[in-house]
Amino acid sequence: MTVPAAASSASSRGAAARHTSQFKELTERVSAAGLLRRRYGFYWGAFGAAAAALTAVWTGVVLLDDSWWQLLLAAALGLIFAQLGFLGHEACHRQVFRSARCNEWTGRLVSGLLVGISYGWWMTKHTRHHAAPNQLGKDPDITSQAVAFSSDAAQSRRGVGAWLARRQGWFFLPLLMLEGLSLHASSLARVIGRRPVKHRTVEIVFLTVRLGGYLTLVFLLLPPGLAAAFVGVQVAVFGLLLGGAFAPNHIGMPIVPRGLSIDFLRRQVLMSRNIGGGPVVRFLMGGLDTQIEHPLFPGMPRPNLRRAQAIVRDYCGEHGITYTETSIWHAYRVILSYLNRVGLQHRDTFTCPLTQQHRA
Repeated sequence: MTVPAAASSASSRGAAARHTSQFKELTERVSAAGLLRRRYGFYWGAFGAAAAALTAVWTGVVLLDDSWWQLLLAAALGLIFAQLGFLGHEACHRQVFRSARCNEWTGRLVSGLLVGISYGWWMTKHTRHHAAPNQLGKDPDITSQAVAFSSDAAQSRRGVGAWLARRQGWFFLPLLMLEGLSLHASSLARVIGRRPVKHRTVEIVFLTVRLGGYLTLVFLLLPPGLAAAFVGVQVAVFGLLLGGAFAPNHIGMPIVPRGLSIDFLRRQVLMSRNIGGGPVVRFLMGGLDTQIEHPLFPGMPRPNLRRAQAIVRDYCGEHGITYTETSIWHAYRVILSYLNRVGLQHRDTFTCPLTQQHRA
């Protein structure tokens, strides 16, 4: 029997209203628990610890002089820059201060002057990702020249690209070591390109001081060969840690077809996975271990996300919404297996659970 268009439209409006009501109810529960309040102590402590760590590492570089032990300090510097990257990410999401302006300039300062990533480029890209995670044609994070995240992308590859795509699961972890270089290059390309960038001059100055000043300092303090190795190790560790923290969020989770509309709550929960683990995992992932809660409440301070998890998980259970949480090791097994399947152009890659419902 064919359902009349008017009845179908009314049914869709009713479902949309229920879904909106559900997210509102969840938000009220989280707010009642006090989890949207600022955590100034945490952030001032984190910035202070990062400043102390940077001072200690650069002091060590000066004292060690011409020694290959410098590469350990390079790895430590990569770790510190990754942690600063997470703090810049949180400022971009207005998690740190009550004032939007203070958050914006903190994010611009930390990202550009300390980490070497363009705030304007990152915000444009990351905002689009949050709006439509894992949706073909909308999420820039699943559009890559290096990795095919969908069967359609794999099928479009030719020659060497197709050969690499068929084996991309094995190349993925080494590729993460190049993520830091990619972030710096994309940032520079954006600020010196023709596309609009807010406060372009400031961004150019920040990136020039950070990237140019950093290279100058390293090559002044160390012999050329050691300096090159120092920069290589630092950038590789930075990329591996930063990219490795973002990768488990969505890769291997359902892919949303073009044009499919999903309500906000399900869009964020069904396409994301949380990573369980102890304090070391939480530290290395910089708050991204709670990827389900973060996009639901992007302004929530990092320390509160773990506390919000129980509320969100229970609420999803009440409403039959699949909530995914696993270990970091299992997440990467799924990711590498998924990427190899996609690279071999299998058509049975994960599809959004709601797709079949909407098509029916």
